[in-house]
Amino acid sequence: MNTLLRRNLFTVYNNTLRLSARTFAAEANVNEKIDKLVKNNKVVVFMKGVPDAPRCGFSNAVVQIMRMHAVPYESHDVLSDEAIRQGIKDYSNWPTIPQVFINGEFVGGCDIMLQMHQSGELVEELKKVGIKSALLTAEENKQQ
Repeated sequence: MNTLLRRNLFTVYNNTLRLSARTFAAEANVNEKIDKLVKNNKVVVFMKGVPDAPRCGFSNAVVQIMRMHAVPYESHDVLSDEAIRQGIKDYSNWPTIPQVFINGEFVGGCDIMLQMHQSGELVEELKKVGIKSALLTAEENKQQ
């Protein structure tokens, strides 16, 4: 009886280790992929849906803010890739989607983007990475 129990426990233990190793490798690959996306683009938005068809109100709000400022950005639909959906939450240590990164730095989600837009802080952050907000351009044109 002890031998049979030991053999079964050994098999379960080995299978668990193999699964853990595969899971760790998959998580590392997702983390590397996200890291490349975030660091190789000035502005990145991880959202539900795509800019032309957002699939949640918060993602839509971020898209509208980006449109108002005419910000060129890379977007990624987390609904099309479960590994990215969970991976981005782990990467940023932020539990919700959408998530916005500027110059490789996590900025925040919809609420933070809205606050930055309303306060003018977004214009300043975009300036730091060489992006001139369309709202700033429109304001300058009014003054001339």
